[in-house]
Amino acid sequence: QVQLVESGGGLVQAGGSLRVSCAASGSILSINAMGWYRQAPGKQRELVARVTSGGSTNSADSVKGRFTISRDNAKNTITLQMNSLKPQDTAVYYCNANLVRVGLQGPYEYDIWGQGTQVTVSS
Repeated sequence: QVQLVESGGGLVQAGGSLRVSCAASGSILSINAMGWYRQAPGKQRELVARVTSGGSTNSADSVKGRFTISRDNAKNTITLQMNSLKPQDTAVYYCNANLVRVGLQGPYEYDIWGQGTQVTVSS
């Protein structure tokens, strides 16, 4: 079994900061990439920021300069530091991991999502 455990989030006023973290655990051979996505009411889920095993990152234009994603490979954990938050950042934030597991026929890629954590920014 593999699971993603998310922590952080909550309610903050506009201009404030929050941090969300995600830890992957279980039967994992390696992790290709982990990232955060978000989904606001009535909208599609969108990428917020993502980091690969090699440390390459990409993020949505709307969060560049405000959000920073970091990764601890030893702990299979990522953290999203969110600064200068805006009401439009309000959404459920979901952690995602693209990883490699070992099955009966060898290694295979596996994609998993966390349960989501609410981030609410009041104006």
